[in-house]
Amino acid sequence: MKFLIVTGLSGSGKSGVINVLEDIGYYCIDNLPPQLIPEFSEICVKSGKIQKIAIVTDIRGGELFLELDKGLAYFEENDLEYSIMFLDAADDVLIRRYKETRRRHPLDEICRGSLQKAIETERDMLMSVREKADYYIDTSSFSMAQLRESVYSLFLENPNDSMVVKIISFGFKYGNDREADLVFDVRCLPNPYYVKELRSHVGTESCVSDYVMQYEQSQELWKKISELIDFLIPLYIREGKSQLVIAFGCTGGKHRSVTFAEMLYKHISKQNIKCRICHRDIKK
Repeated sequence: MKFLIVTGLSGSGKSGVINVLEDIGYYCIDNLPPQLIPEFSEICVKSGKIQKIAIVTDIRGGELFLELDKGLAYFEENDLEYSIMFLDAADDVLIRRYKETRRRHPLDEICRGSLQKAIETERDMLMSVREKADYYIDTSSFSMAQLRESVYSLFLENPNDSMVVKIISFGFKYGNDREADLVFDVRCLPNPYYVKELRSHVGTESCVSDYVMQYEQSQELWKKISELIDFLIPLYIREGKSQLVIAFGCTGGKHRSVTFAEMLYKHISKQNIKCRICHRDIKK
């Protein structure tokens, strides 16, 4: 079990980091006061079901945040593995971000409305935890994609795990699939439904898939689709897409679409990429 404490300057990108960590399998909790870290951690340990936990704790907790050392001491006393990620950004960048979002700084009232003073005060309050940080990220010049890539490089052993590919088969007669990013219509291929012996079977069975793929046009279509997907997946991963949904549709969603969905699922799985498959209308 690993704990990651995420902290840093307000406006430095902690919310974005948490979203990325959730995408790669971390259980995340935001704005947890340091005093509750021991109780929350104990719950996680007792459950035994969570392996990676990210906790965001920062100056939003006010004076409570000053007791972070006590919260971290719990990990050390109980021999629990933890690390600290500190996010930072230049003052002018933080000021610009606050003006763009029109949100109040957590120390706005204490600093009587002076954003510059609030940032300077927060820096002083965070100095000690910054010195203890295992990971330091300056987000001043980062786009969201660059921030995501930085987090991936630190915490993702296999870059391909950053994206899950979901493959769906469906029947157009029951409506298009609204979840899909890419839809391939395979109604152009010979239909096993009109073969009496195959009508009651489905594309997960070799008798149907062999029938569909015996035709030259089916083989050529598969070749073009698989080449296109092989080209696109690395691009989507590079751009930080967390899920890609690819759908195959035929008339009833039982034969041709299922055959192609199964083939693509096996093809992608061999590339060590997280992949799921769903046959939406196969039982209709």
